Amino acid sequence: QLQLVESGGGLVQAGGSLRLSCALSERTGTRDVMAWFRQPPGKEREFAAGISWNGRSTVYADSVKGRFTISRDNAKNTVYLQMNSLKPEDTAVYYCAWRSFTPLIIRTAGSYNYWGQGTQVTVSS
Repeated sequence: QLQLVESGGGLVQAGGSLRLSCALSERTGTRDVMAWFRQPPGKEREFAAGISWNGRSTVYADSVKGRFTISRDNAKNTVYLQMNSLKPEDTAVYYCAWRSFTPLIIRTAGSYNYWGQGTQVTVSS
């Protein structure tokens, strides 16, 4: 069973940066889609960013567009989320997710088959 392991979370001041990593336990050999979701305290999980299997297509939530960058290194089976200009409202548990190929990057959490355990990101004001 595919496993995803996130790392890179932590405490940062507003305006700072963090880079999250998500390592897959194996090469899937499929044209998969990877995404980052986040769950703020007391709120539902929400889509943050997604990337196609070859990295050529990316999608962002409006709330992170221009500040976050998703990327992937298929040789390392790893997906990244570079987060700049962080705001207190970015505080959340961040999850990476995997699903098999779709023509478009889906923003619905229920469409993803595998999830990581989550990593906490806390942005202080």
